[in-house]
Amino acid sequence: MTRRQAIEAGAATAAAVAASSALAQGAQPTAQGQPMPDGVTLPASPPPAPKPGSVGFAIIGLGDYALKQIMPRFAQSGRCHIAALVSGNPEKLARVGEAYGVPPEARYSYDDFAAIAANPAVEAVYIILPTGLHAEWAERAFAAGKHVMCEKPMALSAAECERMIAASERADRKLMIGYRCHFEPYNRAAMELTASKALGDLRLIRTEHSYRLGPATPATNWRIARAQTGGGPLEDYGIYGLQAALYLSGEMPERLSASAWRPEGDPRFAEVFAHVAVQMHFPSGTVAQVVTSYDSAGINMVEARGTTGSLRMHPATGYGGNTLVLETGNERRAMEPGDPEVQFAAMLDHLAAAIRDGTAIFTPGEMGLRDVRLMEAIYASAASGRSVALKPDGTMRG
Repeated sequence: MTRRQAIEAGAATAAAVAASSALAQGAQPTAQGQPMPDGVTLPASPPPAPKPGSVGFAIIGLGDYALKQIMPRFAQSGRCHIAALVSGNPEKLARVGEAYGVPPEARYSYDDFAAIAANPAVEAVYIILPTGLHAEWAERAFAAGKHVMCEKPMALSAAECERMIAASERADRKLMIGYRCHFEPYNRAAMELTASKALGDLRLIRTEHSYRLGPATPATNWRIARAQTGGGPLEDYGIYGLQAALYLSGEMPERLSASAWRPEGDPRFAEVFAHVAVQMHFPSGTVAQVVTSYDSAGINMVEARGTTGSLRMHPATGYGGNTLVLETGNERRAMEPGDPEVQFAAMLDHLAAAIRDGTAIFTPGEMGLRDVRLMEAIYASAASGRSVALKPDGTMRG
């Protein structure tokens, strides 16, 4: 590389980093109460008393995912229970609290959250808020002396992730990211197949996670508000494909290239991208192609191909209904490694085991930081039109 080329490359990298960082800018979001989501089924009667040694969780944010997916799964957990709720909607807070047997004194608003520090029944919190609020509320939870489960992606920037990890260390409390697929039987079976070289030497991974977003604006849907979600589909749905590429390869990419696009004049994409496509190159020679979109027909697919076989998951990372087909030689086998629904309770119990037994966390804050660094590199590549070289920790070289 000539001196002129080096200067041009450095300038392009600086511009790309600035462009990627801009995706996380905007008015600082605040936690606000929202109406009860449609289609929520609350328990007909409160749950039984928790078992001895059960870890009490406070659920921060009573939105669609919390009420329809996470909270009902506590009934399947052997080591956790819901001990408190945090919401900015008093009516919803009271209604959900009654249904789950949470006493009025353990129902907190966002304004009086600090009082949770005095509640010994709460040992951990589960942050289920828009991504732009994760760092703030993790720091508040650690300041209150609680362990933290945080939804993915961990935060809007690597700097926010580093703040969260530092707060965890200062408080001497656990930090886990809610990467549920690490506890889902089909994805765990796929990890074991690639790790054991059931496909031979891995050559190609393809993932696609897409759906078509209905009419919306940043004011009506936080998932397309930059200050709350970042760049759009990559952080929301595409993170499953990014994760799959990493846990199936068992490697970190050494280089990636990416493109991102948004249509002009579409209010859905006034602040975020509609499509993001990434190609990652790993030290072993494996290549991963990761595609995600908010504006194409729905698909949830992961495929891995090696020198002697292949696997395909379609759906791959759903709450249920996942499939896994293994092909080696002339044999085609549909595998059924377990019920996908166990992923939620298994994830909750995993944090409980870390708290009670001191076991290592599979999906710690460092993993969340790694993934956010990779997303920053993806946006940098898309902004510059150049491939980006990576260090083993996911940061960009140069």
